[in-house]
Amino acid sequence: MAEAAGVCLESQGHTPGARLAVSGGNRRSYSLQWPPINAQSRRTWNDPEEATENGAGGIAALLIIQETGYVPIERSMKGAGIDYWLGDADDATDLEYKARLEVSGIRRGDNRTVRARMQQKLAQTDPSDPSGLPAYVIVVEFGRPQAEVRQK
Repeated sequence: MAEAAGVCLESQGHTPGARLAVSGGNRRSYSLQWPPINAQSRRTWNDPEEATENGAGGIAALLIIQETGYVPIERSMKGAGIDYWLGDADDATDLEYKARLEVSGIRRGDNRTVRARMQQKLAQTDPSDPSGLPAYVIVVEFGRPQAEVRQK
């Protein structure tokens, strides 16, 4: 996932150390680092959709830890409306679900595109609402780069 994120970021002209602006709950920025990207990396992540999805997933996994203290503990099944179930970061053996996470990646988009995707992804979490757990949505945009984090 880190390599996929690196491919996406470098495709947008970024170099290691680029700052990721985060909006939503806390306004912060993080310095991004990724493994060296070479021709093999680019061939591995040659499908832009796949690279964007996986790269965003890697960034979101790190962001959710920073923003909530939760960690992804299980990939959800299709149809749940989310990508990951989250649990406590302090106890890796405790697999009790504490929250939900939906992730989306955009290779290059403006603020309007990010806002529209956020609304779409917030609604997408509806099928897992009966769990009663908070849902987090993270939209990663690689062009600037930026991420928006919202809790439903």
